[in-house]
Amino acid sequence: MADVMVMNEIDATASRLGIDQSQIDLDSIRLPPGENFGIVSDDEDVYEDDQLEFDSGFGNIIVVDNLPVVPKEKFEKLEGVIRKIYSQIGVIKDDGLWMPVDPQTHKTLGYCFIEYNTPQEAELAKEKTNGYKLDKAHIFAVNMFDDFDRFMKVPDEWAPPEFKPYTPGENLQQWLTDEKARDQFVIRAGSDTEVLWNDARHLKPEPVYKRTYWTESFVQWSPLGTYLATVHRQGAAVWGGANTFNRLMRYAHPQVKLIDFSPGEKYLVTYSSHEPSNPRDANRVVINIFDVRTGKVMRDFRGSADEFAVGGTWRCCVLACFQVIILQMNLLDLWGGGKDRYFAKLGKNMISVYETETFSLVDKKSLKVENVMDFSWSPTDPILSLYVPELGGGNQPARVSLVQIPGKEELRQKNLFSVSDCKMYWQSSGDYLAVKVDRYTKTKKSTYTGFELFRIKERGHTH
Repeated sequence: MADVMVMNEIDATASRLGIDQSQIDLDSIRLPPGENFGIVSDDEDVYEDDQLEFDSGFGNIIVVDNLPVVPKEKFEKLEGVIRKIYSQIGVIKDDGLWMPVDPQTHKTLGYCFIEYNTPQEAELAKEKTNGYKLDKAHIFAVNMFDDFDRFMKVPDEWAPPEFKPYTPGENLQQWLTDEKARDQFVIRAGSDTEVLWNDARHLKPEPVYKRTYWTESFVQWSPLGTYLATVHRQGAAVWGGANTFNRLMRYAHPQVKLIDFSPGEKYLVTYSSHEPSNPRDANRVVINIFDVRTGKVMRDFRGSADEFAVGGTWRCCVLACFQVIILQMNLLDLWGGGKDRYFAKLGKNMISVYETETFSLVDKKSLKVENVMDFSWSPTDPILSLYVPELGGGNQPARVSLVQIPGKEELRQKNLFSVSDCKMYWQSSGDYLAVKVDRYTKTKKSTYTGFELFRIKERGHTH
């Protein structure tokens, strides 16, 4: 009905202006990047003050506390030390370093404000220097200025939370009860996104739900089909229902580029990479892991792109998610152990395994594996397979290993010779592991492909 009303308004406006709509190709019209010309997107209410931390406009300012309290004659020296530390992280704006002074004693107050060119540089400065030990008596406590703004809004007196009566929601998997046993699929064309029934007996699919300007980049189903995710400038959102597709939750992550779900749909991973203000600086990578139902950030990973590079090759995101390649970017974080119990992050000469009960490192340390290039989780058991390439011109063969988590016990190892490349594929029930091995011929001028199969559930993990 709403679509009909909008079309009537368009027809009336075109008639008043004397415009022949049959001569207009509406599908060719695209908004310039960064402009919306008053067209409200479904995520506009994400800007509400009480929802997101980055709304106040001071996201590029940090507050550094626990600084030395010094008299006026030592003020310049202290400012030079602070500027030297923080200018290594990002570009400080002109007059962007301010240390308040007590008007009575003319001494500094023990804290300062630093304003960077971008919020990403400010976030990195907070992460890198919070807890920095200037000397035994002065350990930095660094916070975002926006945090103080949010804390000041907390009322002085406690008030009991407002009681909201329980209202049952829609069955998010009601499509499984379809009498015709049909699946649903989604199509995005131009500004329209539409969910339809897939029925092989009919040439034309039956529509379920349609929305204009539903997403700003792409849409994505969750692995079990419970949620449909949309991506916006301010973050991501998930939708669901039998036929209404109401918004269930949103996740704040400015300029998010990629998203993915854990296999059990408990968690959502979001990824972004920001261009630095200084061309000499590395790209800023931000990865968040959200609880899908509550929208809470359970763990984040931040740093330069160099910190997320493995084996000398560019990988936009080491926090791998389900070996999905989107837009030629690798989301390389893999969840394992069944029901989203563990996840892992590939680093240089190490694999960091985390458990989702506390989102901390298993045994508080990473698994050390020299020159490890790739790994893959069993879909059913806390077992990961890992790949180490040949070294020393073939003097040290490539190898594939199976490692049990959380004990990090090596269950099986297989050496592979004359290897050009190696990919690992788990059978859906975790009974078998197939290793696709590209090998060099004797002349080294060409390659051929073979497969190594491991029976995981048999004693000794036979090959």
